Amino acid sequence: MIALTLKQLWARKRRAVGAGIAVVIGVAFLTATMILGGAMTRGIEALFVEGYAGTDVQVRSVYEISSESVETVPIPARLLEALDAHPDVARALPVVEGTAQIVGADGDGIGGNGPPTIGQNWPDSPRNPYVIVDGRAPTGPGEVAIDSGAAEDGGLRVGDVTTVRVPQPIEVTVVGVAELESGSSLGGVTFAFFETSTAQQLLLGGSDVLSAVDLQARPGVSPDQLREEIEPFVPDGTVAYTGAELTDEAMDEIESDFLGFFKVFLMVFALIALLVACFSISNTFSILVAQRTREAALLRALGASTRQILATVAGEALLIGAIASAVGLAGGIGLAHALNALMTASGAGVPAAGMTPGVDVAVAVIVTGIGVTLLAATLPAWRASRVAPLAALRDVAIDHSGASVWRAATGLVLTGGGVVALVGGPDTGEPMMVAGLGALASFVGVVLLGPVAARVAAGLIGAPIAALRGTNGKLARRNAMRNPKRTSGTAAALMIGVAVVALFANVASSIKYSMTDLLDRSFGGDLVVRPDGFSGAGLEPELADRIADLPEVARAARLRDAPVTIGDEEVWLVASDVAAMADIIELGEVTGDVNRLGADEIAVSAEWAEVGGYELGDAIDLRFADGEPGALTIAAIYTENDLMGDHLVDVTVLEPHHAVASDFLVLIDLADGVALEDGRAAVAAVTVPAGDPLLETSAEYLDAMASELDAALGLVYGLLALAVIIALIGIANALSLSLHERTRELGLLRAVGQTRRALRSTVRWESVIISLFGTVGGLALGTFLCWGLVRAIATTEGFAQFAPSYPTIAVVMVVAVLAGVLAAWRPARRASKLDVLDAIATE
Repeated sequence: MIALTLKQLWARKRRAVGAGIAVVIGVAFLTATMILGGAMTRGIEALFVEGYAGTDVQVRSVYEISSESVETVPIPARLLEALDAHPDVARALPVVEGTAQIVGADGDGIGGNGPPTIGQNWPDSPRNPYVIVDGRAPTGPGEVAIDSGAAEDGGLRVGDVTTVRVPQPIEVTVVGVAELESGSSLGGVTFAFFETSTAQQLLLGGSDVLSAVDLQARPGVSPDQLREEIEPFVPDGTVAYTGAELTDEAMDEIESDFLGFFKVFLMVFALIALLVACFSISNTFSILVAQRTREAALLRALGASTRQILATVAGEALLIGAIASAVGLAGGIGLAHALNALMTASGAGVPAAGMTPGVDVAVAVIVTGIGVTLLAATLPAWRASRVAPLAALRDVAIDHSGASVWRAATGLVLTGGGVVALVGGPDTGEPMMVAGLGALASFVGVVLLGPVAARVAAGLIGAPIAALRGTNGKLARRNAMRNPKRTSGTAAALMIGVAVVALFANVASSIKYSMTDLLDRSFGGDLVVRPDGFSGAGLEPELADRIADLPEVARAARLRDAPVTIGDEEVWLVASDVAAMADIIELGEVTGDVNRLGADEIAVSAEWAEVGGYELGDAIDLRFADGEPGALTIAAIYTENDLMGDHLVDVTVLEPHHAVASDFLVLIDLADGVALEDGRAAVAAVTVPAGDPLLETSAEYLDAMASELDAALGLVYGLLALAVIIALIGIANALSLSLHERTRELGLLRAVGQTRRALRSTVRWESVIISLFGTVGGLALGTFLCWGLVRAIATTEGFAQFAPSYPTIAVVMVVAVLAGVLAAWRPARRASKLDVLDAIATE
């Protein structure tokens, strides 16, 4: 039986390759996900370990500026001397950190598109993990040392004069280029090193504070022992961590933010690719096994057992899965390198180490690939093995084309339950969770109901083709209708890929439409100033004042935010020049006076006030990010909270709690009679010297926000394209095997006068019907799921509106027709070349 298995596999090597390609792509995705995610984790962890190599214990504030990054509030500089005097401390080093974006030789900021742009003092210690590779360390004002990656990306060398944004632009001379002692790449992270007193002034706003104090233990004292010894001397509001704990904390932070999201993102598409591959393999083996039913029956009549027949099919699947998984493993390594290079080129790269897969990764992906192949192939083989040998030898029809009662009932229950959950989700306490479960149930239910709907759907889709293409169209329609299970299985893989594309495209379209509508309703300004990049330096606070002083400007309002704690809840305050802001931003119906908010007052949304039971004049007790308590009186309540959130204060409320403040937007309303271009030119004269942030009209700002969604969708489409390729391979395989099964039928058609051209046309239109069935089903499913999820998002976020992406739907429909023609090209060509007499004589 082993020899027979090998011979059968070799005899059908083209079909084996077709089934194997689906496994290759799915395994390659899974491999790239595991390699890249693991390499990034190891690379970032190695950087943190090396970066904290000179730190045994760090003392810093227990309070954080932001819950989204470990950026603590300053501590008194006098603590440095007190800790340095401890007998177990060999040396106490000042630490000053903040945000500082280096400007390259071309005038553009370096980085700022994800990885942080860090400014800090140069660590003056023999255990400094950074080394100067060119020039020297900074020693005074106006001097900076930059990391080697920033020097290369920005075209900067020692002696060049450039600008560093902190956020105000500071002119500096590059006196040194530094890198980690190991030479490890920092990915997209940039460093600007200053002399300590200069760093204090620029990054912390004064010489009497530090970000932290790093302690180095005396010989014989471990980091844990040092921490225990100094804890009694650490004042309230500060905390001590060992270097290992700092590394773990930093890793937890990045895992919960970008890295964790990225790994989940890739894993989702790897699973989609494997799921689509499973459908393609299952359909391929279903047809292969059906074609060999008489062969299997003959073997059983000669004494082979059912187990041996199953083992033969399983053996083929095992070999296909093993070879395809090995190829997919190799392809996944290349894909991981390509994705990492793409991220690095876009400025969003992160350090990666060890891109070679470990034994655990290799074993995991190969076992998964083999398992998926065996799972997809075993069920068709088991069904075929149940056919009686004599029945198969008599060429009795054994095709179970219809759907079982169990499949139909399960599909109806899941689909019905999913629809109910999607429709009713917004009215529950957990709308997103309920809608998500409903979407999953609907998805599975529709797949199960595929064979039930396939005959009717193929008939409806094929009706226009039959009317327009005559006999060829009628034959194509009937061929697609007569085996609904095969049609459904062939189209299922394409339906899954298209459904995910439709879901993402429609969600993005809905968000873009909602943003447009939101700005149209809420923003009455003419121009917007914002930083170039979302993780670089913000806007200097004085910029808004200089813009407001221009005669061409009627009013300019800065936007700034900060986290505070109200009870057990962390919320974000949006701070602005409220008098100017109220004339630019629509807040709906306002109770109280939002134009005159004082330093001890706050405006809140009506929705938040209703949930919390607050009324006008009530006091809100809160704690600022620097740990200071406060109490603000509700002076206004507004109804429109989509743009400004639930909590609005004047900038004077936050100023005492941030030594170095920065704005993230400046909204500008031009004076009456000032043309847009004239006003823009006047504002540009102020913004260019201030680091040249982005200056956009409201329409341009909206387009920029939308383009970021489009860029993300581009990656989604690129990844899903591979899943669609798998589906097309499945369609081509199914058609090829189906035509082989219908060899005598094709011969008879040719014998009664059908030309080769007409035969090719029949096969192509059959493929188009199958492709359209999968595409229409996928578009309908993805659009419906989007509708339900957007309604749930609207319940939690308040502004989402369902707006399908009609251009995407139209493009996908056209691509489906072309894909059907493409998938049928080779099968149709082979079928048209059949010898008529040989085809009629085929048994």
